[in-house]
Amino acid sequence: MLGVSSSGPTGVGPDRLDGRSSDLPVRPDPIEPGRRGHRAGMSGDERAAWSVLAAVDGLGPVGFAALLRRFGSGTTILAEAAAADGAARLAATATNEPIADGVTRLLGPVVARAIADAAQAAAVTLGRIEALGLQVVTTADPAYPRRLASIDMPPHLLFVLGDPSALEARASVAVVGTRRATDAGRAFAARLAASLVSVGATVVSGLATGIDGAAHSATVHAGGTTVAVIGSGHAALFPRIHKGLAARIVAAGGAVVSELPPDVGPTRGTFPRRNRIISGLSDATVVVEAPARSGALITASWALEQGRECFIVPGSVTAIASAGCLAFLREFAGSARIVAGIPQLIDDLGLADHLAEPGVSSDAAAVLVELGAAGARIGRELVLGRATVDELVAATGWPVASVLAALTVLEQHGLAVGVHGRFRPAGGLAAADPATVQSWSSAHA
Repeated sequence: MLGVSSSGPTGVGPDRLDGRSSDLPVRPDPIEPGRRGHRAGMSGDERAAWSVLAAVDGLGPVGFAALLRRFGSGTTILAEAAAADGAARLAATATNEPIADGVTRLLGPVVARAIADAAQAAAVTLGRIEALGLQVVTTADPAYPRRLASIDMPPHLLFVLGDPSALEARASVAVVGTRRATDAGRAFAARLAASLVSVGATVVSGLATGIDGAAHSATVHAGGTTVAVIGSGHAALFPRIHKGLAARIVAAGGAVVSELPPDVGPTRGTFPRRNRIISGLSDATVVVEAPARSGALITASWALEQGRECFIVPGSVTAIASAGCLAFLREFAGSARIVAGIPQLIDDLGLADHLAEPGVSSDAAAVLVELGAAGARIGRELVLGRATVDELVAATGWPVASVLAALTVLEQHGLAVGVHGRFRPAGGLAAADPATVQSWSSAHA
């Protein structure tokens, strides 16, 4: 796979950068101006060569850049790999990464041999990309997103399922957080995503369960555009439970993106790399919930390193889901900014001129009206935080059978989801503001 192997995520060794875990990529030399700055497009043969090289196990951004500096093009690299003694010449490529005074790390024979093997399997690799309907966008293409091109270590190419133009939005905000989100965290992420849609921003996240999934789903339901950056290849999409969500993202005009070739599975090293792309595609990153050592905090760190804004949603000092957020705010007090509320965040993002009042989407409101008073009332109670049948019975005074019937109707319309005896809003209801829903439902329920 691209740069994730026993030699480290960049394919040139396990060295660490600024105390970060070696699971994170080290910073490569910048791509030459002629490659990233010209953006005149790429020939079909060269694009194919880059796609093949992307499938090389252990060849990461540093090694890829070193080969391009030495040989000039992907097609030349593959031709060299097929030539007599070509693998030896590839192995002798200097990466410009010093390992001692006057000594530079070389690409090495293992990666060189892998390049030769990839050249032999080029037809299979390219056929797989075509069969999955993926588009390949390289740093030499006009379609390569400008935000990502400006970071220190942009992926040389992206595999895109969906519309590549979704990566080049007028405003783009990453919404990330823990997989083990609380109901309140999911609800906040959904409301935030819906509000970002209302001001014309694209929502970027990582397609994980929890906060990521809530942000993606709410964006789609609000009629907005969202980009999912995955830590695997498209054929090995992770988590599998979000395969349907990925399809809805694409159908709504968004995109599912990876720097990894189609059949690469997720590993511990692929997600930190994925996180740098999430922040790199965004003007700002918002962390909703993150326990200690959460991957969302890696995304926040990348945002600061890339010179992007970083916002952290605070929480209770006793809440496990907020421990990482609070620690990050303390450690980066002069850089990370606190989220005091959604309207305030929209203002801090410079998008307040287009802010709409958050609440139940018109589609969700219309559906609730059609469902009648029972559906509207239970929908309201779910948004207000009643999560169990007992709580709903206590809030409404209705018989258990009536509550269960209303919940069933809401689930059938995608407005509620039940997990282990607890229910939470879904679809358009997930993005509802509790205060607005309370006043709305009192008039309609």
